[in-house]
Amino acid sequence: MTELTETLELKLVEPTAHKHRKLCETKQAYQDALEAAFNANCTTPTEANDVVVNYDLSGYAKNALKKYVPQLCGGSYDAKELHDDHPVRFTNEGPKLDHKPQNAIEWYVKIPHHDDYNLWLPAQPNPEQREWLEALYAGDAKMGECRLFDRNGEWYFHIVATRDVEERESSSASETPIGVDIGEASLVTVCHRDERGSPATPNLWNDEGKRVRQLRETYFTATRRLQKRGSERIAESYGDSLWRQIDDILHTVTSEVVAYADQFENPVLVLEDLTHIRENMDYGAFMNRRLHGWGFAKMYAQLRYKAAEKGIRVETVNPAYTSKSCHCCGEQGYRPDQATFKCSNSECWVSEYHADINAALNIADRYLSGESHSREHTDGDDSAEEGGRLTGPQDSQADAEAQQLTLGTYAS
Repeated sequence: MTELTETLELKLVEPTAHKHRKLCETKQAYQDALEAAFNANCTTPTEANDVVVNYDLSGYAKNALKKYVPQLCGGSYDAKELHDDHPVRFTNEGPKLDHKPQNAIEWYVKIPHHDDYNLWLPAQPNPEQREWLEALYAGDAKMGECRLFDRNGEWYFHIVATRDVEERESSSASETPIGVDIGEASLVTVCHRDERGSPATPNLWNDEGKRVRQLRETYFTATRRLQKRGSERIAESYGDSLWRQIDDILHTVTSEVVAYADQFENPVLVLEDLTHIRENMDYGAFMNRRLHGWGFAKMYAQLRYKAAEKGIRVETVNPAYTSKSCHCCGEQGYRPDQATFKCSNSECWVSEYHADINAALNIADRYLSGESHSREHTDGDDSAEEGGRLTGPQDSQADAEAQQLTLGTYAS
């Protein structure tokens, strides 16, 4: 096993005046305690403790100071003078993460202010580090020291995270690209080609997709009714329970996908590159919220970090036409319903095929063909458009408005 370490950066989103003041108080108290302990030349934790114990800080900040000051005073750093840009440090027992995917701002962080008083603040993570944040929240990575920064009035929170990754033995065997199609009818579909090029051992998570749809329908319907009655807190608590159930399903399914890949020699999980789908594609309020609600980014992040733990590579390919092309002849076809693909080439043996398996094979083939693994913006991208013709339960515009109103317990 190899231990990987990453420093995760979260930007605290517009703290209220009250919380901003409390953050400033924490920063000032920490700087005062740090300066006093440094000037007293505290070279041991005991000496540092005798100084910092008198300051109005949480025990987590004091404990971090007791470790840090001796390093400055003749320790590993041996600083000659103290700079004024030191972040506020906390040991890992104090800060906490919370995830509310139903809210406009999904991530929240608990920052200790002083003993028995904490600040919950909405936070915007670095998008490239989402898989690490998912691993940390799920308990699959360990939280280390945390640091609070003030950058010209904007607040940032850094978390040092570590996780163990399996070292996969190098193999001379050819790769086994496994196409992963994330959808709605089937939550996930995986398939690969055998040594003869034939589709082999497809696996679909249909029941899980149905269950997630039911939970989301229940959530949006109940939330809308509760908010109309003015029961915001009840709506928030009820939503948390439903979304925890969805989280459990997503974690189970992504673990099973990685286990599926792990049975093959030299596997590669191949995903559609949907990095910017929410930012750069506009299918109207209805489809945009559907895409957000399904949590593509969340599932991608979980697949990436769980695959990394097994030493399995993850690659991405351009998603254009993966749902509309025939995996056999490459001709454009169509989908009369969500589950069915029909090829328009009369000479092709594929007259009708399972749509999600067809898409998964196209995704795997796109990697085999060596096409660009970066997303290109094209008018032909059908990743979201196909979902517009679903036959299952659909969310109404009123549901979308209800979600916009749901800001969360910690958003004030």
